[in-house]
Amino acid sequence: MQGVLTGFAVIAVVIAVGYVLGLRGHLGPQGREVLTKLAFHVASPALLFTTLATADLSVVFSSRLLVTALSTAAVAGAFVAVGVARRWGVGRTTIGALCSGYVNSGNLGIPIAVYVLGDASLVAPVLLFQLVLVTPVAVTILDLSGGGARGPLWRRLLTPLRNPIALGSLAGVAVAASGLRVPDAVMDPVTLIGNMSVPAVLLAFGISLCGSTMPMRGTDREPVLLAVALKAVGQPAVAWALASGVFGLRGAQLLDVVVTSALPAAQNLYTYASTYGVGERLARDAILVSTVVSVPVLVGVAAVLG
Repeated sequence: MQGVLTGFAVIAVVIAVGYVLGLRGHLGPQGREVLTKLAFHVASPALLFTTLATADLSVVFSSRLLVTALSTAAVAGAFVAVGVARRWGVGRTTIGALCSGYVNSGNLGIPIAVYVLGDASLVAPVLLFQLVLVTPVAVTILDLSGGGARGPLWRRLLTPLRNPIALGSLAGVAVAASGLRVPDAVMDPVTLIGNMSVPAVLLAFGISLCGSTMPMRGTDREPVLLAVALKAVGQPAVAWALASGVFGLRGAQLLDVVVTSALPAAQNLYTYASTYGVGERLARDAILVSTVVSVPVLVGVAAVLG
């Protein structure tokens, strides 16, 4: 239980600092926008590169990854189906689908993996799957559904190579697959820049809460409720059913996949929504509410399966 509470406490403190910064206006009226752009265009690509460049890509063939991929596809697909039926739009539906299945495997998943599961590397399959496949696909869709949808076909097909998030991920995978070792003179400054990513995202999220109305109000109430329900309940339930019923996982392995699936929506999803100017309130509210709801869910999962 300590790992769950520790992970959430760290996030809450940094978000609270961002809220105070926004409340007092220390970063000016453009503070949130600057932090968001810094995270999206500079810090996050650097973090993704350094994370993936030194990763063990063999984890992509594990049964845990299959559970993660299938449970993510199931809940994201459910949101997309409803979004299409309700005509929420491509960009908004994409953000909602991400909030339904993209877990906070980094700044929350790692401490919980350490304190609850006993091994930080257990979140690696989830982290790699999200960084290598989900993120590039999602940002490409967001690019093509907005201004990036205009222009010649060849330019549209090269969209992933122009997006900093996708580019950082693909570059990291290429280095890991090649077995090359990046010199410290190159890796150290990139690592230093990447370390700004999580704080910048959390601070920007905290600033966005200033002057905001209560969550789940207005036109975003329905998609927020759906995203939170799928994220907090649907994804861990699907992961449990697949892991135990299809792949025959038991004990610590079962606990691993269910706990990681029960993590709340990642804060960097708000960065994507803000960068593309679509579904910002949906992302903010879904992240906030799913984070709160996931506390009793994670405690319950740890108690039952631990």
